[in-house]
This record gives sequence, C-alpha cells and structure tokens, in this order.
Amino acid sequence: MESYALLIAATLNAGTVLAIASLGLLINEKAGIVNLGAEGMMLCAAIAGFAMVVHTGSDTLGFAAGMLAGGLMAAIFGALVIWLNTNQYATGLALSLFGGGFSAFVGVSYVQAKIPERPTFAIPGLSDIPLLGSALFKHHPLVYLTIAFAAGLVWFLYRTRSGLILRSVGESPESAHALGYPVRWIRLACVVAGGALCGLAGAYISVIYTPLWVEGMVAGKGWIALALTTFATWRPGRVLLGAYLFGGVTMVQFHLQGIGVDVPSQVLSMLPYIATIVVLALISRNPAWIRINMPASIGKPFYPGS
Repeated sequence: MESYALLIAATLNAGTVLAIASLGLLINEKAGIVNLGAEGMMLCAAIAGFAMVVHTGSDTLGFAAGMLAGGLMAAIFGALVIWLNTNQYATGLALSLFGGGFSAFVGVSYVQAKIPERPTFAIPGLSDIPLLGSALFKHHPLVYLTIAFAAGLVWFLYRTRSGLILRSVGESPESAHALGYPVRWIRLACVVAGGALCGLAGAYISVIYTPLWVEGMVAGKGWIALALTTFATWRPGRVLLGAYLFGGVTMVQFHLQGIGVDVPSQVLSMLPYIATIVVLALISRNPAWIRINMPASIGKPFYPGS
C-alpha cells in the first residue's frame, strides 16, 4: 500500500508541471492565440530558475526568474504574431527551437552545479494520516496553489466580466474591437501571462521536480501540455484532471520497474507519448465536439483595420 501512496504523490508532483503549463496555454488559446513555443520557453525558464537558485539560494527568486524568462519570450512571440501578423504556428515552432538551443548554450556551466538542500513540506496534522498523509499532504505549496489557480481560472473565465471579454476576443475579435475593447493588447496580456506560467512550470522542473540542470530536461512536457488543452476541450477543470492523468502515466513506468515488472525501459518511457497520441486520435474522431468547445478565432490573425 505504501508503494501506491508514493505513486499517487509522484503523480501529483508530475501532474503539477503539466497543469501549470497547460493552464497558461489555455489562457493563450482562449484569447485566440496558439503558442507552440511552450517547450522552448520552459527550457529557458528552467535554466533561468536553476541559475538564480544556484546564485541566491532562494526558490522564490528562482520561480520569479523562470516566470520572467517565459514572459519575456512570450512577449516577443506576441509582438510578432499580434502586431506583425506572422504565422502563429511557424513563429511558435521557431521559439521552441530557439529556446532549446539557447538554454543548452547558457546552461553549459550549470550542468554540474548544485543547489541548496531541498526543504521538506507537510501540512500539520493531515500529513500524519496513514497512507493518505504521504500521498496527498506532503507536497510543495505550488502543488496546492496550482489546484487553487485552476479553480480561480474557472471562476474568472465564466463568472466575471473580464473573463467574458477575454473569451469574446477569442471567439470574435472583430466584434470585441467594434465594442471598443483593445483586442491586440488583451491578446498580448494573455500571451505574456501564459508564457509566465510556462516559465513557472519550467522553473518548477529544475528547482523542485528534479533539482538539477541538464540539456533538454523538459523532455517533451511542453508538447504534452499543448496536447492537453485540446484533450481538455479548453476547460480549466479538465486540464487539471488531464494533467494528473498524464502525470500518472509518466510515473507508472517507475512504479512498474520498482515492483519488478520485466518490461524494457524504452517501452515504459514511451508511455506518456503513446497516451498523448491515443487520446488525440480518440478526440479527433468527433470533430463536432471539438468545434463546439474550441475558441472560434483560435490561430487566426486579427486586422483591426479590416
């Protein structure tokens, strides 16, 4: 039973990375912008956050550095696709490639670097509950903040005027512009916010999840986060559940190895990506369902003068 408690704990930890990045990308896409640069932003944020912790010893500053790196890269992306109307998909791919190369270049001197010993966290009283305590109540505070943020995002998008405006920009930017809303600036704010969240996810990987830096350590999590927004049909609650589902698939490989299942490690490593492909294939069988939930103007440029 203890092994299953550890599996649940590892699932929550792994799912938090995907949830933070996916919620940021969901904000982008709700405003009508597709950013395929998540992987690159997370990599740059991972080295920025790790380097900050190496030099200052502060996890908070490390998270801030990661968010700043992600937000800055997203701002550049936003300026290109929102004002210069470059292709969103090509620009996002270029951002991802740039982030991978730039993070590898900057991170060369940090490969052997060490950060201070990681503190342990526990919720008093609850963490002492047999099995449930170690499974649910001994996580980094960001795990619980992510769940709270997802709930807050649901309230913001569907219960506030600002959320309605954001969704209207993603559904019909021409109508929102005709009503006097600054569509481009709203989209830019959403892109930067989404980039900052991807940056936070990247910093969480290098500072908390696996406290070290190696080239390419994000290992496809940015692409899985992108797939999750479609898997969740652009709903924050479903994003959270999907993130934990994929986090569980990722951790199952280690659990199976731990209990002695004789399966090649390469096959187990493929599980998260196989699950991603299977889920997307199943969803694509019902395109009408996707169209109903997908922001109508997603990926489409907006020309205020037209």
